[in-house]
Amino acid sequence: MRKNSIKNIRINSEVQRELSNIIRTEVKDPRIHPMTSVVAVSVAPDLKYCKAYISVLGDMDAAKETLEGLKNAVGYIRRALAGSLNLRNTPEITFILDQSIEYGVHMTRLIDEVVGTEEAGEESLEEEASEEEMRHEED
Repeated sequence: MRKNSIKNIRINSEVQRELSNIIRTEVKDPRIHPMTSVVAVSVAPDLKYCKAYISVLGDMDAAKETLEGLKNAVGYIRRALAGSLNLRNTPEITFILDQSIEYGVHMTRLIDEVVGTEEAGEESLEEEASEEEMRHEED
């Protein structure tokens, strides 16, 4: 099975859906932040290994605690995943902190700042031009 085959894509989406459900409803570790989401899942073609990309809404400390809680609960999560999915092998799960959402928000803020300063600069140029026109009309 190729890495991007239809079967692999379907398995990835099923594992992602079940992982997010298990983390949200069954794992009771207080270190896991309530606003934790599974952004993406990549299951190896042989179904032995799985990388789960996790995003946490909050500060970096909450993200690190959530990742630590998930790593400690990986055995329970894997057993629950085996019970809910009918796969030949239940993959070993590796949780990876995904910061792409935070990076996107940061980049949007930077773009807004640049656009805001450009608009302020254009407004000041327009004001200077209108003042200069008034001076020419007075002469």
